[in-house]
Amino acid sequence: MNTNIKLKKANAYRLTQEKLRNKALSKGVNLIAPETIFLSQDTTFGKNVTIEPYVVIGKKVKIGDNVYIKSFTHIEGSKIEKNVIIGPYARLRQGTILKSNTRIGNFVETKKSSIYNNSKVNHLSYIGDTIIGKNSNIGAGTITCNYDGIKKSKTKISDNVFVGSNSSLVAPVRLEKNSVVGAGSVITKNVKKNSLAITRSSQIEVKNYKRKKKK
Repeated sequence: MNTNIKLKKANAYRLTQEKLRNKALSKGVNLIAPETIFLSQDTTFGKNVTIEPYVVIGKKVKIGDNVYIKSFTHIEGSKIEKNVIIGPYARLRQGTILKSNTRIGNFVETKKSSIYNNSKVNHLSYIGDTIIGKNSNIGAGTITCNYDGIKKSKTKISDNVFVGSNSSLVAPVRLEKNSVVGAGSVITKNVKKNSLAITRSSQIEVKNYKRKKKK
């Protein structure tokens, strides 16, 4: 492709983005540093939406009222309901549904997952092929292990569930209501309601231990 064709395509893209940004601004969307925000033709917005700099919104995204999207977030194929906060540095992939009052924090990736009212995934997590119920909290570093190399399986997390930090949920698996997963656990079996599941090794402490010295 020669330079002139590349320049024409780049200019056409720039003009399209300017139109999309102006259209969003005219509908009341608060674009902070609009020149750094990229939208799609089919992006829809509710009322009182704020988008910080360096956000990319791909195809098939619906954004409800009172949504706040923080910087360096990438969203595609997702439905976001009202009163949701996303980012910074979040990635919402195809099939993500965020119900009202949910929170997706920094370095969180979601795919083919529904997260219901008042639930939070605040830090450093991967949530794939998962349903999370209401009022649940997913701790930092938690991942849903949805792929075994051949097929993908589902994780079901019910209401009022607390998953401790740095846990791995090996699908298919279900966490029932009011259950708790201890930090650092690898969960391979269903967890019953009102129960604690923990799979930690015992801590060993060697007294008066001397570190090896370099020769």
